[in-house]
Amino acid sequence: MLATIWVVLFLWLLYSFINSHLSPVKELGTHDVTLLMNRSEAVVLDIRQPAEFKKGHILGAKTLTQEQVNKADFKSLEKYKNTPIIVVCAMGMSARRTASQLLKNGFSQVSVLKGGMNTWTSAGLPIKK
Repeated sequence: MLATIWVVLFLWLLYSFINSHLSPVKELGTHDVTLLMNRSEAVVLDIRQPAEFKKGHILGAKTLTQEQVNKADFKSLEKYKNTPIIVVCAMGMSARRTASQLLKNGFSQVSVLKGGMNTWTSAGLPIKK
């Protein structure tokens, strides 16, 4: 039974590793995100709950409600179709799904912040409250 659990865990890790490398959505670290924001005027899209967003978010971040994300309602982002967009969630897990939806809706340059806001705040980078 223990061996079966180890095999399942190994296969799950292997699947997630391969899936992340084959995905058109790339994960960026905090350094790459800050460079993209400064050099290419990338848009940060925060998809966390409004209460979490109010507690602290990346400077200049736009927000979408979970309802807008679920309905793929990206009308408020139309003017950013050809601008780099970095999707941010709490831990970097749900951002990938939203980024994939953005790509399917014609947005050309979409990435996610690896580790989400937890990574950003852990790195001591500035946030706005």
